[in-house]
Amino acid sequence: MDHKPDDDQVVADEGRSLLGLVAAALIVGAVTGCVGANFRLLLEQADRLRDAVIAWAHGHGVLGFLIVVGACAGATLLAAWMVRRFSPHASGSGIPHVEAVLHGQVPPAPFGLVPVKFIGGILAIGSGLALGREGPTVQMGAGIAVFTARICRLCWADARVLLAAGAGAGLATAFNAPIAGLAFILEELLHKFERRVAVAALATLATAIPVARLFIGDAPDFQVAPLSTPSAVSAPLFLVLGAVAGLLAVAYNRSLLAVLAACDRFARLPIELRAGLIGASVGILAWFAPELVGGGDQITQRTLTGQDSVAIVASAFLIRFALGALSYAAGTPGGLFAPLLVLGAQSGLLFGAACRLVFPELAIEPHALALVGMAAFFAGVVRAPVTGIVLVAEMTGNVTMLLPMLGACFVAMLLPPLLHNPPIYDSLRERTLRLEQQIRRE
Repeated sequence: MDHKPDDDQVVADEGRSLLGLVAAALIVGAVTGCVGANFRLLLEQADRLRDAVIAWAHGHGVLGFLIVVGACAGATLLAAWMVRRFSPHASGSGIPHVEAVLHGQVPPAPFGLVPVKFIGGILAIGSGLALGREGPTVQMGAGIAVFTARICRLCWADARVLLAAGAGAGLATAFNAPIAGLAFILEELLHKFERRVAVAALATLATAIPVARLFIGDAPDFQVAPLSTPSAVSAPLFLVLGAVAGLLAVAYNRSLLAVLAACDRFARLPIELRAGLIGASVGILAWFAPELVGGGDQITQRTLTGQDSVAIVASAFLIRFALGALSYAAGTPGGLFAPLLVLGAQSGLLFGAACRLVFPELAIEPHALALVGMAAFFAGVVRAPVTGIVLVAEMTGNVTMLLPMLGACFVAMLLPPLLHNPPIYDSLRERTLRLEQQIRRE
């Protein structure tokens, strides 16, 4: 009996602490939703501006060509300079840095990271680099959470919870996919279920998505025609697609790390110069094929609706495969998820087209396999199958292919470990830790 008041007091204190955490999470969600939605809208305007400039420049011959290449190089160079000068942790996706903070391997970045990520991301992705918007919004959501935790004077345990919740709200806002944001927190960021994190995450999502949808609407990101339920006879094809996606994922991870290692050999060159050269290369591609540069949502949409021929899709896949790794090596803000979805959709469509030729009696729908390819390739690269499956389902508003996605993701997850290939964010987190050590030495 003597201990009962103390136990009751502990429960009451925990309740008040949880309410304070939830209140902070609601604020973080609303701010992240607003910032993420406006980031997305400005990127769309930047894409339209880039396309308009390229169209105008084609009427001015060599001068127009130089203007396009120079503008892309200049924007990329400026983004890299901002990262080096004001916030080195804003380089790249940002998700590896968030994971390192959550694991206690590095301290949280100062709040100055948020404006650098916002402006630098618009410059880099808007200039045509094949990078995604989700990496910046995830890291900005985490940065907003850290700042809020400091204002509210939360302990580190609660600040860590709020950071994870803010990061998940950033992903959800980027893709208008709230359940994927929750899965991302538990599956990729923390690798386990924590009840306190789940409550905080739900709170951030409860405000982030409604606020974001005030700006971007509530329609799925991609429009997909109604799909027929696949027959049981075609089930082995989805397993084979998973194997193809797994092998492509290993090749992609190794290519990305190889390009980063190659750029490290030129460490004596200023990062701005290296970024400018990559930006100029992207500008040259944009001059000849403006539809192939940028985050790639329009490419994914065309793939899902079958607007391009198989030959065009195959050529675009090879170009985007190389462009993604090259773009990430620029050291500017930008994520990997959106480019992964492009490659997954294209590989799935190509596989589906081949299956339709070989097995015409199965009535294969290639764009249905494109959906499955998106989830499988994501699972192979990131090793977060639940996040990938839910993300694709929410972005397309289609649940018909959930069972084929499960089978394909199973095989795509199985092959990379057998080939001794770690998840991409594990490899990039090791690189982040080396960067942290370098920053401390300087």
